[in-house]
Amino acid sequence: IMITVQNKINASIDKVWEFWTLPEHITKWSFASPEWHTPYAENDVREGGKFKSTMAAKDGSMSFDFGGEYTLIEKNKAIEYVLEDGRKVEITFAETPNGIELIQKFDPETQNPENFQQQGWQAILDNFKSYVEKN
Repeated sequence: IMITVQNKINASIDKVWEFWTLPEHITKWSFASPEWHTPYAENDVREGGKFKSTMAAKDGSMSFDFGGEYTLIEKNKAIEYVLEDGRKVEITFAETPNGIELIQKFDPETQNPENFQQQGWQAILDNFKSYVEKN
């Protein structure tokens, strides 16, 4: 069963898509807490393209790469990918009267409780919303 996180973003669909996919924006929002950052991101947004972000603790104590390969790209509508560990992620972008509804579903990993994973992915999505709406 996939875990779902979602948000409504007060911005145009083109801006939401651009900020979600361009590495110079990914490095500004793709982390779950203020003690972390994403110093590096690369993104080849096409089916069969690969992406990688390095997430790191600001104090240098820990870092990891988050990456995978795209299986579906529909500009301004949907992104699907498979992570390096085989888990699937599905993202949909929908224009609504109240903003862009971004829904992200992902296969859970087995090391952490599902509610902890959901909180982490939701925190990243909340960072994204805040970054898009402020910039």
